Amino acid sequence: MARLRHTDWPDQLWIVRHGQSAGNVARDAAELAQTHLIDIDTRDADTPLSELGHLQSRALAAWFADLPPGRRPNVIMTSTFVRAQQTVHPVADALGIDRSDILVDERLREKEFGVLDRYTVAGILATFPALAAQRAAVGKFYFRPPGGESWCDVILRLRSVTEVLRRDHVGDRVLIVAHQVIVNCFRYLLECMDEARILEIDRNADVPNCSITEYALDREDPEGRFTLRTANLALPLEEAGAPVTTASDTPAGPR
Repeated sequence: MARLRHTDWPDQLWIVRHGQSAGNVARDAAELAQTHLIDIDTRDADTPLSELGHLQSRALAAWFADLPPGRRPNVIMTSTFVRAQQTVHPVADALGIDRSDILVDERLREKEFGVLDRYTVAGILATFPALAAQRAAVGKFYFRPPGGESWCDVILRLRSVTEVLRRDHVGDRVLIVAHQVIVNCFRYLLECMDEARILEIDRNADVPNCSITEYALDREDPEGRFTLRTANLALPLEEAGAPVTTASDTPAGPR
C-alpha cells in the first residue's frame, strides 16, 4: 500500500458509515421479494435510521466516549443526509461537542443514482436493460447513470474535502460520518489505490453499518506517514452486543 508523504494531515481520521437506515431495511425486503422498486416514502436525503440503526449509533457513541480524552475526536464532519446526522448526533453528545459545531458538508453525501434511484437489481434489469448492459461494459467505477454519478464523480468531490483536512485540520482528530461509497472512495484516495484494487475491496464485502476506518500520523517518527490503521472495524457494535449489519446502500445492479 502506498503511503502519503505529506505531514500536513490530521493526527487521526476516522471515517464511519452511518447506522442501518430504513432504506437499508426496505431495500433488503424488496430484493428478497424480487420486486422492482424499493418501498420507501422519503427521498434518499431524508431517509432516517431504523430502530436498530439508532441502537448502533449509541454503541458507536459509547465506544468513542471510552477513548482516552487525548485520543477522542475533536472535530466532527458529516453528510447532509438525515441518516448520517442521526448517527453522529449521539457521538457528539457523548463527547461534549455541541451539535451546532458539527461540520455538515454536502460533499460527503451519498452517491447519486439518478434514474436508477429506488430500483432493485431486478428492477434495473427489467426497466433499464440498456443501462444495465452499458454498466456491465463500462464497469461501476466509470458508469454514470443519467442524472447520477459515477465513482469517479464522487472521488472528484472528495478530493476537495481532503484539501480542507490538510488546510484546516492539521493536528486535529477528525471524525467523518457518511456513506458506504464515501468510505470506499476515501480509501481509494488516501491509500493511493487504482480502480482494480478498490473494486476488489467493494466486491469482497459491504462496509458494515457504524464500522470504523481509521488513519493516523505518527508525529514522533521522522519517517512517519499518514497511513491506514484499521478498515471497517465493527468492534463498537460487537462490544455493545448490537447486531452488525452490512446491507449495501446501492441499487447497483449486477456486480
